[in-house]
Amino acid sequence: MADLKDILAVNLRHHRHRRGWTQEELAHRVDLSGRYIGAIERAQASASITVLGRLAEALDVSPCELIQTKGTATG
Repeated sequence: MADLKDILAVNLRHHRHRRGWTQEELAHRVDLSGRYIGAIERAQASASITVLGRLAEALDVSPCELIQTKGTATG
């Protein structure tokens, strides 16, 4: 199984790009630093559950979508 930090990094970048946002734009929407968003996207930092929720809400996806590998289903 892939490391959750790596999965989150890929999925966060995907959903952010899908919205056409920069790391700074996303950071502003969730009241975090752009450097922290960049570190999450490079799998150099772990996001807390609270941060995961804030990211998911800003991106209009479920938190599960940010930490699940492609091709897996929930529920």
